[in-house]
Amino acid sequence: MTTIRMRAITLGVAALALAGCSTVQTPSKEDPWEGFNRTVYTFNDKVDQYALKPLAQGYVKVTPQPVRDSVTNFFSNIGDVYNVANNFLQLKIADGVSDIMRIVINTVFGVGGLFDVATLAKLPKHNQDFGLTLGHYGMPPGPYLVLPLFGPSTVRDGVGLVPNYFINPLTYLDPAALSWGLYGLNVVSTRANLLGASDLLENAAIDRYSFVRNAYLQRRRYLISEGRGSNNLPDYGEGTALPKYDEEEGAAPAAAATGAAAGAAAPASAAAGAAVPASGATRAAAPGAAGVPATLEGPAGAAAPVGASETTVPSDQMIPPARIGYPGLLRLH
Repeated sequence: MTTIRMRAITLGVAALALAGCSTVQTPSKEDPWEGFNRTVYTFNDKVDQYALKPLAQGYVKVTPQPVRDSVTNFFSNIGDVYNVANNFLQLKIADGVSDIMRIVINTVFGVGGLFDVATLAKLPKHNQDFGLTLGHYGMPPGPYLVLPLFGPSTVRDGVGLVPNYFINPLTYLDPAALSWGLYGLNVVSTRANLLGASDLLENAAIDRYSFVRNAYLQRRRYLISEGRGSNNLPDYGEGTALPKYDEEEGAAPAAAATGAAAGAAAPASAAAGAAVPASGATRAAAPGAAGVPATLEGPAGAAAPVGASETTVPSDQMIPPARIGYPGLLRLH
């Protein structure tokens, strides 16, 4: 009887998965597997809702902010190792040397990476991964792909996970329990840092799947182009003529002049804002979360959600357990 029930449950789950794959009728060019991706996204979202997010909230409650910052800095220092490797693979020698200096300074003077002394010394962090290295040499991203537990990716970035796993020094730690423990701590720490971002995403996005997908793809394109696309903006010169609007009868001339001056400043402000690249929202996304430190700001004047962390999140944190064949990653691109 138990065997029959288990088979029925299994068939039911398979049917639901197939039904989810067939709900989308118009997949886009970038996301031809949208039905499958939405099903996996829903699975990841449930895992986050019932497991990762409660753990992260408990971690925030019992762990002081300075300790959480030190944990984030420690894994960020580990991440600089594969930043070095990928910078050298891309022949970015200066960036690679700079990242080596970051590792040495943070390890020696930052007590094993618990304190980010290198940033205080004006050494920037160059976030890289093997997916970006493949893109640097012209490999197309391929279709958008949501990976179970890993979150948003593409075919190219999914392939890049394998070299990232072998580059990561924690892959070779023994005993296995230590590697698993560090992996779990990194996942919970990263998810805790993203509590505020995920709350804003839930409140702001009508279709969270589309929002995460578009944010991830846009950010990856920006990283590969190294920001060159941000220069293709409209030119708002100071002498640009502004449209004239009929003044209300009885309006004071001084008020009209003030309004014109304020309007003249608006295009320049818009151009300045447009120059800022849009930040990805997760190896969530997500959970699943991997780039440059990710921050997400709400509307002007809006209070941060409860549980939001002020910690900057290095989205390239990937601390894999040593006894599984793929790296663990939680990132919000």
